[in-house]
Amino acid sequence: MRLLIVEDNAELSRLVAGGLAAAGYESDIVGSAAEAREAVSSVNYAAMILDLGLPDGDGLSVLRELRRQMEPLPVLVLTARGGLQDRVSGLRSGADDYLAKPFAMEELVARLEAILRRPGQLLGRSLRLANLVYDTESRQIFVDDQPRIISARETSVLEILLRRQGRVVPKKNVEDHIFGLECEVASNAVEVYVSRLRKQLTEHGAKVVIHTIRGVGYLMAEEK
Repeated sequence: MRLLIVEDNAELSRLVAGGLAAAGYESDIVGSAAEAREAVSSVNYAAMILDLGLPDGDGLSVLRELRRQMEPLPVLVLTARGGLQDRVSGLRSGADDYLAKPFAMEELVARLEAILRRPGQLLGRSLRLANLVYDTESRQIFVDDQPRIISARETSVLEILLRRQGRVVPKKNVEDHIFGLECEVASNAVEVYVSRLRKQLTEHGAKVVIHTIRGVGYLMAEEK
């Protein structure tokens, strides 16, 4: 899953992104409230990790704005403001959780996983469809209980389709999940990776099918 890190300390944001990558998450990093608003409006993220002391405003203003817009994006506040009233204010402003600096990366990942396990969110350790199983922590794929290798980009496509199996996933959501804020993305990139994923799944004997819903997106279902 792709996350958004909103943190103006470049060294800390890189460390957080690295720790999240080791836990199996991809991240985009922005350093201001304005960039956070733009990123959220452009990309469908699984969750946001939000610092409050931003150079162009208070992170809580970003959070309150999201909630006024009925944006359900899970938000974990990560800040040096660790007092009781600060925590209460953050939670009442719409944060799903609140973690004070300094912190242990292990705790940050655990809190993030707890948020994403809540009803309506996307996290699950094992994603299953027909004879196909995907382990979200190890990013390992099994077909008929045998480990199979699928390339990295195609694995990202597989993950988002499996998480929403039986439902149409808009092409834009697939693109966001793969590329995030990367600038140069070919117009047919998603189609290319979906096509490659179909081929690899067929070669491995997975009894699933990826339907193209023209003009909308993709749907993964069990092969009939």
